[in-house]
Amino acid sequence: MAIRVRLRRMGSRNKPFYRVVAADARASTVGRFKETLGWYDPEKDGVNFKLNLDRIDYWQGNGAQFSGTVSSLVKRARKLPVEDPASAPAPVAAENPAPPPVEPEPAATPDSEAEES
Repeated sequence: MAIRVRLRRMGSRNKPFYRVVAADARASTVGRFKETLGWYDPEKDGVNFKLNLDRIDYWQGNGAQFSGTVSSLVKRARKLPVEDPASAPAPVAAENPAPPPVEPEPAATPDSEAEES
């Protein structure tokens, strides 16, 4: 069975967006598919797609063929910097942090009160 990674049109009339899917090459473009691998929105500015490169590598390793647009999206995705959770910026602290907890003072004993007076 030949697998093809291609775009599947979604959205409404004159407002298309696409899902990147792995599907049987014989199935229609709006028909059944094996797995959703990402999305592509040509209407957006900047980074207008998101791909699961791990699963794309899996399907490519199993002999899947890519459509022209999907192969260009994969090339663009591999050029983007990868954000590691360790290198991501630290979360911003709240403007008014909670005050530190106040430690209770030791209880006064009758002997300590007599010494103070």
